[in-house]
Amino acid sequence: MSTPKVSIIIVNWNGISYLPTCLDSLESQSYRDFETIIVDNGSHDGSPELIRDNYPWVKLITLPVNRGFSGGNNEGLKHAGGEYIVVLNNDTEAEPGWLAELVAVADANPAAGQVGCRICSMNDHDIIDSLGHGVCPDGMTRGRFRLRRWSTLEDRFDPVSEMLFGTACVSLYRRAALDQVGFFDDDMFAFAEDSDLGLRLRWGGWKALLATDAVVYHKYSGTGGVFSPFKLYLVERNHYWVAVKNFPLAMLLMVPFYTVVRYLVQVQVVLAGKGSGGEFAASVSKWEIIRALLKGTFAALAGTPRMLAKRVRIMKSARISSREMRALMLKYRMSFYELLDVKE
Repeated sequence: MSTPKVSIIIVNWNGISYLPTCLDSLESQSYRDFETIIVDNGSHDGSPELIRDNYPWVKLITLPVNRGFSGGNNEGLKHAGGEYIVVLNNDTEAEPGWLAELVAVADANPAAGQVGCRICSMNDHDIIDSLGHGVCPDGMTRGRFRLRRWSTLEDRFDPVSEMLFGTACVSLYRRAALDQVGFFDDDMFAFAEDSDLGLRLRWGGWKALLATDAVVYHKYSGTGGVFSPFKLYLVERNHYWVAVKNFPLAMLLMVPFYTVVRYLVQVQVVLAGKGSGGEFAASVSKWEIIRALLKGTFAALAGTPRMLAKRVRIMKSARISSREMRALMLKYRMSFYELLDVKE
């Protein structure tokens, strides 16, 4: 049997309510030269049984414990044979022509290490979830144009355009690019691991493209939760590690200053109940928020020597200059107000 051109990896943890929609949409793809690999992270909701009983074409890998998004995808890569590796969240639904468009763009652009797509809300298909990522000066990242309407923006985008990097909620990665820079960082477990990989690919000299005719709908944080204390901890810890590993030195030295600025903006937004501040304040108590942020900060500091060692390896193999990387990051710079869904 010939090796499929595309390997789709889906990491699942107790996602039984999302899997049928996701897998049925893959079964309806017009492009057929792909395999689907689900890595189940020790689910106890019957997900493996659902897959075995109803989706025999899926290659199911079951893990005894939850190894996170990073560890799950890294395990899936070991079983993937495709020239292109597509990472897909379990809480998504793909349009029938989605994969055909991704592959066509990747085929036409061999310098692209990553091809992202238009990701919109599962509840309202005109509401944008992500059109590539932007990066804040402290290392925080988020989908660009989030919560804007595609119908008001589509004239601003060509079918294929450049982006800094895309979200691992849905992305195609070129296997040759992953062989060069590596896949996800196991130390990160979940959240911001896609930012780290996207920047490493850019340091490696690879382009990143956004294919807006490839469309996926996403239930935002369906599996990970919107503002759980564990998510806050991971995001706080991991965004520092993204900066330590990947920021040009001049930008890295400014991270402590911009961290203070972000904290001040977050306090302002939460107290005003604006943007995501209202959701943030309503989802967990202020003491849980403070505890999670402090825990994440201390964990980030404890792991900094390990991340600095990884930074050395990244910089040694870099194929673009720090000046080029800085220019790229400034081009896609995101304000803290945009990060928190607040109009400035």
